[in-house]
Amino acid sequence: MKYYAADVVFPVAGPAIKKGVVAMDDQGVVKGVFNPGEIDENLVEQFKGALIPGFVNAHCHLELSHMLGVVPRNTGLPTFLSTVINERGNHEEKVEAAMEEADKLMYENGIQAVGDHVNSAVTAKIKETSPIKYHTFVEVMATNKEDVVTRIDNAKEIEFHFDYKHSSITPHAPYSGSKFLFKTLKKAISEDNIISIHNQESDEENKLFRYNKGEFLEFFKKMNLAMEDFRAQARNSLQSFLPYIPSKNKLILVHNTYTSIKDLDFVDRMGRSVYFCFCPKANLYIEDRIPKIDNFLLGGHDIVIGTDSLASNDTLDILEELKVIHQEYPDLDFNETIKWATLNGAKALNLEHELGSLEVGKKPGLVLLEGMDTFKLNPKVKVRRIR
Repeated sequence: MKYYAADVVFPVAGPAIKKGVVAMDDQGVVKGVFNPGEIDENLVEQFKGALIPGFVNAHCHLELSHMLGVVPRNTGLPTFLSTVINERGNHEEKVEAAMEEADKLMYENGIQAVGDHVNSAVTAKIKETSPIKYHTFVEVMATNKEDVVTRIDNAKEIEFHFDYKHSSITPHAPYSGSKFLFKTLKKAISEDNIISIHNQESDEENKLFRYNKGEFLEFFKKMNLAMEDFRAQARNSLQSFLPYIPSKNKLILVHNTYTSIKDLDFVDRMGRSVYFCFCPKANLYIEDRIPKIDNFLLGGHDIVIGTDSLASNDTLDILEELKVIHQEYPDLDFNETIKWATLNGAKALNLEHELGSLEVGKKPGLVLLEGMDTFKLNPKVKVRRIR
């Protein structure tokens, strides 16, 4: 048994404890969380800062790790997508080493679990030996009705390479899928298949679905994508595609940069389990804007945090994402946002029974936020993995 103490302990599942103590066995399983004075000080290893469970990165693309610095900033989403598609195959000799380094970096940055999107099986080998728990989302894209069944079958073949308990098939985004894809996918997946879909990352997506106008039309032309079946719905993309997503499946909506209050009201009226994932550094990288987080707080929506990929970020660090959020919204309570970055993410990925909080019986990792001796997150805080 080992005992760890710090200025503040955030169990996440309960209130923060000043001068709290965390007990873990040799395997990293939590055996208790104690108030000061309950454990002999001679047994306790003391740290300056705050102790938290390991982070959960709810959205990443590990297979794009070789694209660090390749895509210019602030191009807007359609141009960003075109650049990624055209460039991702030009650096193949770097792919494996870059993924290994990114996986190692995330672990060192205190990340215990990752929701990772893939278009191939190239990350499977790394995930088998990584100390990080991965849930792999195999993306499906099909705008042409004739391609749908083949694309879903291909996704199932890719999924075969990953842990079947922690993988699922998901549509990539509203603009890269048709109504027929959503309807067909509904019949092809089970109810325990988590869906994680890019949502309203750009206002161009809403323009496409409202008016059939904007930069996505040029993007489709460049990519030779057939869009003859597409019909504008005179409403935002989220309201257009959500009714076709299987209602009993857990759903993660990623980015939500241009999600409006009306969109959120529409989601609420659907009465389904939805997690909203924010990746603020990637949003700033691509669109120079982050979501209106205060709108999501009004309805008590479930929020999780992601990093996106190194094609759209210069770090894979959940603490850095939290710093951006707190800088933009200084009145936010860290007691709340730490849940977004840990327990909420674990719940979204069906990992809450083992990760996300410092509770007896869990093996959530143990992370120190150095320089944080109050309940406030400041820009100078650094992350250090303890267990």
